[in-house]
Amino acid sequence: MASAATPCVDAAENGAGTTVPAKQPPITDAEIRAEFAHHDRAVARVNNGTFGCCPASVLAARARWQRLFLSQPDAFYFHSLQPGLARSRAAVAAAVGAGDPSEVSLVDNVTTAAAIVMQHVAWSFAEGDFARGDAVLMLHYTYSAVKKSIHAYVARAGASVVEVPLPFPVASPAAVVAAFRAALARARDGGRRRVRLAVIDHITSMPSVLVPVAELVAICRAEGVDKVFVDAAHAIGQVRVDVRDVGADFYASNLHKWFFCPSAVAFLHIRKDDPVAAQLHHPVVSSEYGNGLPMESAWIGVRDYSAQLVVPDAVDFMTRFEGGIEGISARNHDKVVEMALMLAEAWGTFLGSPPEMCGSMAMVGLPGCFGIESDDDAMRVRTVLRDDYKVEVPIFHNSRRADEEQVMDKDANGDQVTGYVRISHQVYNVREEFEVLRDAVNKLVLDGFSCSNLRPSEKVLCH
Repeated sequence: MASAATPCVDAAENGAGTTVPAKQPPITDAEIRAEFAHHDRAVARVNNGTFGCCPASVLAARARWQRLFLSQPDAFYFHSLQPGLARSRAAVAAAVGAGDPSEVSLVDNVTTAAAIVMQHVAWSFAEGDFARGDAVLMLHYTYSAVKKSIHAYVARAGASVVEVPLPFPVASPAAVVAAFRAALARARDGGRRRVRLAVIDHITSMPSVLVPVAELVAICRAEGVDKVFVDAAHAIGQVRVDVRDVGADFYASNLHKWFFCPSAVAFLHIRKDDPVAAQLHHPVVSSEYGNGLPMESAWIGVRDYSAQLVVPDAVDFMTRFEGGIEGISARNHDKVVEMALMLAEAWGTFLGSPPEMCGSMAMVGLPGCFGIESDDDAMRVRTVLRDDYKVEVPIFHNSRRADEEQVMDKDANGDQVTGYVRISHQVYNVREEFEVLRDAVNKLVLDGFSCSNLRPSEKVLCH
């Protein structure tokens, strides 16, 4: 009887005598549709970025692990769990160029990884290794949960938090580099203040922009920043990831967004030769405390570890595509740019960044006549698209520019563009879904839609 730890395809031995899954034929369009048949076909789902996706074959592997645990929990704990997690860590290490699987810790998500790093930095302030007032640098568009982690742990412990005011729309990677250098100089305060940590996104969440992360890390090294944490929540599966090339002290990415794993699993990478590796601890203290972060993360009490155990199955799924994960990400990039340009032309707007600063997500300006003036307005537009047009897509309210005196970019009708959609392209997406979004926005424009009609104090527009 096959268990969750047993390959479920015909196997052969390689030259080293190791059993490996037999090579499967390339996946067909029909098989892709079958792998994602659990998606609601009534919805134009162009928002893979928020929650990701998981194919049926990986979900089946997860169910096998869950049944194995339920059938004999003691045997699972003593014989299956840790070897299974070790295989997953090895799969991640191979995928991201880590020197050794011991450099990889599996956690629930990048929010957890950020808490691990921020907890350590807070202890460094509290225990006197860092001086009160030393700086922590983060991007203005750092994800809200990571921002709050910085304030909850690090600012509370005595750090000064300095934000990098990135421009958006952004014209080039050079604009990001220039803004980062200026903010870093401000954080250093003429050399009177140490910058203890820089938090850099590999791909920002909202708005979505591919950041020249290796260049920013190199700047940090040259300018004496103590440590660099790269929040790469969206990176693995969207762009090629080589943690050695990036060169950060801490690099974390979600596997459930673009790497086809179920929720919730992510990894945190720390070089094994970095002394700080022995000082990091999972915020949930278990019986494994003190045995190294990979082991602390591998047991935080009785819970469902199945999402972390199916990483090799997700890798197997991706090998069925031409070029594997890099082929998938290259095709997704080309498609999302094509769809973004199609939408921009239909709406008389533009992309929020050049194609080379997009991964598998792109920002497209909405018609300025929508009058999006707040995050609440953006959420109202998103709700209208979901409830009335069956389109799921995030909406971003652009409230600022790097230069506050600069006028907002305008659409073809001369209206200021203050709202953007963030579209995603994953292997299950088809052109028709983006056309549904295109037509929904055009219909709203034709109907004279404006956010002012949806605000609580004003009459709600019927359409």
